[in-house]
Amino acid sequence: MEDVVSFNVIVTRFHNTRVTPSCGNVVARMSADNSVGNVSVPLRNLLNSIQCIRDRVRDGESNESDGAFNLSNFWDTLNQAAKAMSHEATKLSLAFSKPPLPSQQDGEKLAESITKSVLTLSTVFYWLPKSQGISLRQQVRDATVEVLEGVAQLVEVILSSPLQSLTQEQLTSTGSVWSTCSQFAQLPKDNKAAVLVVLSAQMGVVKDAIEEIEQALSEAQDPFNDILDDDLDGEEPRGNQDTHWSDKDRRVISPCQGLMKASAACLRKLMSAVKSNGDVTTPQNLSQLDDLACITKEISPGVDDLALCLYPPMDYSGVENNVSELAALLKKILEIIRSSHVCGESEVTWVQFLDGAVDHNLQKARDHIQQDS
Repeated sequence: MEDVVSFNVIVTRFHNTRVTPSCGNVVARMSADNSVGNVSVPLRNLLNSIQCIRDRVRDGESNESDGAFNLSNFWDTLNQAAKAMSHEATKLSLAFSKPPLPSQQDGEKLAESITKSVLTLSTVFYWLPKSQGISLRQQVRDATVEVLEGVAQLVEVILSSPLQSLTQEQLTSTGSVWSTCSQFAQLPKDNKAAVLVVLSAQMGVVKDAIEEIEQALSEAQDPFNDILDDDLDGEEPRGNQDTHWSDKDRRVISPCQGLMKASAACLRKLMSAVKSNGDVTTPQNLSQLDDLACITKEISPGVDDLALCLYPPMDYSGVENNVSELAALLKKILEIIRSSHVCGESEVTWVQFLDGAVDHNLQKARDHIQQDS
């Protein structure tokens, strides 16, 4: 919302002065007799170019560095490119905020200037080699793609809106480009920080799943009570026991919760270990951090799958499959942690404890599933 308000202020000043230093070379030659069709041509060509570059960035490989790579210089250049992209998006939106429209020639110059900024941003991204870490490169790539998608959306909005007026959608799209460009300053600056971002995201999803199941258990016997009762419209209350947990269901859920909490504990302890011991000075250690980030991305889907199958009517076979898969994943992750450089002497204790906790909860879940109701 701040971006939209700020852009409204810029538009007001622009219309009051008619020419600003940053946009004067574009708006000074605006012609009232230009047709919408003429000025649309360079915009459509621009949109095609941005979409093509975006797709290449999304799927492309980095340029491997032959010598020492200066990460600090990379970030300085990338941030400058992002600021330039934000400035170009503002120029474009201002030019189409009020009649008269730019001439086709001015539209072509605008498109050329934006294309140059798009190419600069994407080229700087390609400078970042994989040797700096896969996790870091993925997050910089995603941020770059998000900017390019935002600029493409802005062009699409301008093309689809009446070209003689400033729409709320155009204001929102402009603010979105500003927001995505500004996020480069908050990106992790090395692979260690990038891996911590991945772990933190996983931790958030797992905590949400744990809290949801705990809340459902603490409420009425029917976990769907607040959802399904809204649809009754005065009908008789449900008597379907398939929407209630049985005593056996609740016994099965307990060790499943234990396994979900072990997942959260694993992520929390791993984050602490990476903060304390994570190293990005050697290719081997960089690779180990990426391996940890890659495999821990499987935790939240595994926890979600287990949580979902716990709701009634409970399919015990499905619960056993999901609890077994999550337990196997956690044991694999703990083994990878144990053999990595982030596992010092103080980390061995909790790795062993969690390994035992996983086995314990898995066995308890299986025992309760196999017991008669």
